[in-house]
Amino acid sequence: MSKREQGFTLIELMIVVAIIAIIASIAIPNLLSARLNANESAAIATLKNISSAQSQCQASGVIDTNTNGAGEYGFFGELSGAVNVRGGTTRISPPVLSNAFGNVAGSVVNRSGYIFQMFLPQADSSAEPEDATGGYTGSAVDAGKAETLWCCYAWPQAQGNSGKRTFFINQGGDVLATQDPTNNGAAAPVDPSDAFNASTSGFMDNAVAANTVGLSTTRWVVVN
Repeated sequence: MSKREQGFTLIELMIVVAIIAIIASIAIPNLLSARLNANESAAIATLKNISSAQSQCQASGVIDTNTNGAGEYGFFGELSGAVNVRGGTTRISPPVLSNAFGNVAGSVVNRSGYIFQMFLPQADSSAEPEDATGGYTGSAVDAGKAETLWCCYAWPQAQGNSGKRTFFINQGGDVLATQDPTNNGAAAPVDPSDAFNASTSGFMDNAVAANTVGLSTTRWVVVN
């Protein structure tokens, strides 16, 4: 048999396998870390887009359930033009937020490894979630307070696999982040009071706990 017809020896195969294993042990953690960072960066950018959409919605006055001439903030279904605005028979057109946020299920939207949920204020400044399939048909949202207050959270679909940090934004415009392992997937949704100051009741009226410990008992820091 000629040398050209000979196959690899067992030792040669073992060396190749060992080299592949070493490369994989280095590359795979880096790939996972890159995916986590990409998901978190996307969540931050999305929250900033949501903040811009809310500003446009409020300034336009398209949602005005108490007909006082002052616009109100909206839920995902309204901002994306997927459903009629509260108290009206029309939709926001053109929508101020991507139509992907019209895909609300269980009051949340799933995007790039993160779960997003919007809250508007009740009369006592506690938080009211969106309807299960988007928009809002209830009566608990306070029109006057919805002219000035809203908040949105984003937390990993799988803690440590799709993201590590939970994020928050409200009408103030700053994105806050915390390392909170309890916010892990749809089965353990965020508590809407988590990022707020624990000093008084009616938490949506309170100062957000930027760089301090909020009601979640974890520290929330401003994301630059």
